[in-house]
Amino acid sequence: MTRVLLVCAANLCRSPMAEAVLRARAGELGLTEVASAGVFASSRAHPVDKRAATVLAQRGYQLDRRWRSRKVVAEDFDRHDLILAMDRKVLQALRTSRPAISPARLGLFLSGMTGLGLDEVPDPYYGAGNAFVHVLDLIEARAHTWPGDPAVFHRDER
Repeated sequence: MTRVLLVCAANLCRSPMAEAVLRARAGELGLTEVASAGVFASSRAHPVDKRAATVLAQRGYQLDRRWRSRKVVAEDFDRHDLILAMDRKVLQALRTSRPAISPARLGLFLSGMTGLGLDEVPDPYYGAGNAFVHVLDLIEARAHTWPGDPAVFHRDER
C-alpha cells in the first residue's frame, strides 16, 4: 500500500483533479492515502478551479466541498511514499525543496506511460475548457495503467 502526493504548480487544477481520480480508485490501485499540493501555491488556501470541478463532475468525480489548495511542506517528504509532479518544472522545485534525508520517491506523474507522446501533464489554467478535458483524459489514462509496483517511479537521485 502506498501513500501518494500529487503536485502541480498552484494546486488548483492538475493535482486536485488527479487527487479526485486516484481517490475514487484508491482501493483497486493499492493506495492508502492520496493528497495533493502545489510547489508555488499561495499561502492563502483556495478552492479547486471551477473549470476543473466542472470537468470532474461531468465524469462522476468530486472533491470534498471543504477541499482547499495547499503548498508542499517539508513533512510531505516523510509522510508520502511517492511524490509525483505534473511537469518537469514542478519536479525540479520538489528536488530543490526536498530535505537531505527523505524516504519519498519523486517522479513525473506520467512516467512510464507509452503511446501518449508526452510525459508531462500540461497546465490548463490559461487554456480553454477543452484543456481541462485533455488533462482529465491523461489522468484517467495514468489511473487505468497505474503500476502495481510503485518502483516504476524510480528513486530520485540528487
